[in-house]
Amino acid sequence: MHQFLPYAWFQGACVPFEEAKISVATHALHYGTGAFGGMRAIPDPQNSNTMLLFRADRHAKRLSQSARLLLTELSETRILSALEAMLQANRPTTPIYLRPFVYTSDLGIAPRLHNIETDFLIYGLELGDYLSPEGVSCRISSFTRQEDRSLPLRGKISGAYITSSLAKTEAVLSGFDEALLLNTRGKISEASGMNLFLVRDGQLITPGVDQDILEGITRSSVLELARVMGLSVIERPVDKTELFIADEVFLTGTAAKITPIRQIESTILATERPIMNALRDRLIEITQGRDKDYEHWITRICMTND
Repeated sequence: MHQFLPYAWFQGACVPFEEAKISVATHALHYGTGAFGGMRAIPDPQNSNTMLLFRADRHAKRLSQSARLLLTELSETRILSALEAMLQANRPTTPIYLRPFVYTSDLGIAPRLHNIETDFLIYGLELGDYLSPEGVSCRISSFTRQEDRSLPLRGKISGAYITSSLAKTEAVLSGFDEALLLNTRGKISEASGMNLFLVRDGQLITPGVDQDILEGITRSSVLELARVMGLSVIERPVDKTELFIADEVFLTGTAAKITPIRQIESTILATERPIMNALRDRLIEITQGRDKDYEHWITRICMTND
């Protein structure tokens, strides 16, 4: 069972988690007309009275853009203000995951995005490792990643995640930890909720934004760090068979952080991952507020006394 934070942001205020309820007739519940974000916050290792949020500004910007794709306005300022109020109300002492969600809150049966009420909520839960840091096994899913011409994939639109859910369950029920999805052109797109990287001959490779991927914030952070660290970085289409002969393969995401892939289908991958390890170590330093060069990636929220 998840350990949810005691307070949620709901209908413009912090309320007890148990009281943050929506109607069974809520439009978004029936049609997937919502968009969500996800971000991690951890206690500052140097000051337990401060919470560290990784790239909160980027997360707020993406959620605001996702809302716009649903024809509603949700400012970055409003998102960040609500996040701080929620953290102050909960005063967490462990690593947590925060889930902001903008959705059509109207009670109705017509699938539409015009002339409809919307709302915004946030809840949180304690979260350690979402996937095993030792590595996961993956299968190539029989389900295909949607195209941007059918869904606005640059937003985290909740309805789009039926494909991720089907792919994830298919993978687990067939003995794997995670699924990798191909796009409609037969190229690797992403995992059920993470971006994918591989290393070949010292080059860091990842499917580009033209491959129907989510423009992941951890993904963009890894790309920037890799370039700063002097690595050769390539964004391009990736074939399925490349993964079987790659030197390293790993996943990135807010929940997953940086997680190695140890097996794809029946192929066992190499266990030496020097490039992934270097990137993961650097990212850990940054998220813990120990890298002064990337202090601007961290938002510090000091827990005030009532």
